Amino acid sequence: MASRLLRTFRKSVSLASAAALVALTAACSSPVTDGQQGGPVEIRFSWWGNAGRAELTTKAIAEFEAANPDIKVKPEFGDISGYFDKLATQVAANDAPDVITLGGAYPAEYANRGALLDLSKVEGQLDLSQLDQGALENGQVQGTQYGVSTGANALAIVVNPKVFEAAGVPLPHDGTWSWDDFAQTAADITAKSLKGTYGTATVLTHDSLDAFARQRGEALYTQDGELGLGKETVQEYFDFSLKLSETGAAPNASETVEKLNVSTEQTLMGMGQAGMMLTWSNSLTALSKASGAELQLMKLPGETPQAGIWLQSSQFYTISARSKHTEAAAKLVNFLVNNEAAAKIIQSDRGVPSNPAMRTAIQDLLTPQGKVEAGYIDGIGKMEFAPTFIGPTGSTAVSEITARINADVLFKRLTPEKAAEQWLNESKAAIGK
Repeated sequence: MASRLLRTFRKSVSLASAAALVALTAACSSPVTDGQQGGPVEIRFSWWGNAGRAELTTKAIAEFEAANPDIKVKPEFGDISGYFDKLATQVAANDAPDVITLGGAYPAEYANRGALLDLSKVEGQLDLSQLDQGALENGQVQGTQYGVSTGANALAIVVNPKVFEAAGVPLPHDGTWSWDDFAQTAADITAKSLKGTYGTATVLTHDSLDAFARQRGEALYTQDGELGLGKETVQEYFDFSLKLSETGAAPNASETVEKLNVSTEQTLMGMGQAGMMLTWSNSLTALSKASGAELQLMKLPGETPQAGIWLQSSQFYTISARSKHTEAAAKLVNFLVNNEAAAKIIQSDRGVPSNPAMRTAIQDLLTPQGKVEAGYIDGIGKMEFAPTFIGPTGSTAVSEITARINADVLFKRLTPEKAAEQWLNESKAAIGK
């Protein structure tokens, strides 16, 4: 989590309908800058996440307000399941928060529709010179800086050793295991565990499809914004998803779909009822707290001979193009990524910090789980992997398409072959390629 916990499947219908309104409002008037108004200002800051993230962020905001008494920050947060729909409505109504947390392809979606501020316009208040170059580039859309990385993140297999031990199944070696090894291990755990406990809580998502493709020398998107994978890869992906369900390695179709948009605490891993879960590395702390277990991180199966993994910014801080207080908003973003007080509060909740100085500042404060996350990212950073390209406009719809068609496969309304054909047709239509 985004880093939120699961990269859940986001609806884009409301975002698409907002596009025209965004263009209209952008054309009708110009935002008022801080310099045009005297006295204190109030800015709104939106993010998604659980109660723990809200508590940490509220503490960081209090530190910022103490250092900037003329700026009041109004927090707006909620669960990821409704976050992006609410944001689309706000943008359409010209009522977007000043500082907006985004993830995945959303920075490109909103930037291409004129809803985000070109951050070069507030460079006096926002210093990005200390960020890792890769993290900096992750926030760019066609060379323009629209987002600021909150921290690094990577796909991982979260493992609960207690579940393995109870089932009498040995932990796998993540340097050599294949997807077939993963499926067999998961099936063995389910077969040897109490009813309701599964080998994997894995929900194969848009992001895991990308990794699946990259391991085959393809990619979800090309640099030109087109689909970069073929029918065979997509079909193999749906075949594997169905295999996990049919063998009992994962829950059945009904329970899998039911668990798509639940909180951390309600996931099978969070409830201590799963041996493994494919998710993002910065989920470890929240999942460990929810489960009460010392969870571990392992690399994805199938990473040899070709790596499918990549380092991704967990989330991005962006500023609304319609904000009336862009300088104040930029000061808040600058504080969140460059200030030691903020770093020591937030630590790795939004990914391992992209500013090396902040990583150093928090090293001794990290929980055991936080140190595991940081160590995992360090290890991934030493690997050689192909570049990744931000999804084109319309690509957020592909996430929903993947989830819906995967559900159809699990419920056997579509064969993997037909599902692959439908996925390609709908995804091409969504991105207009």
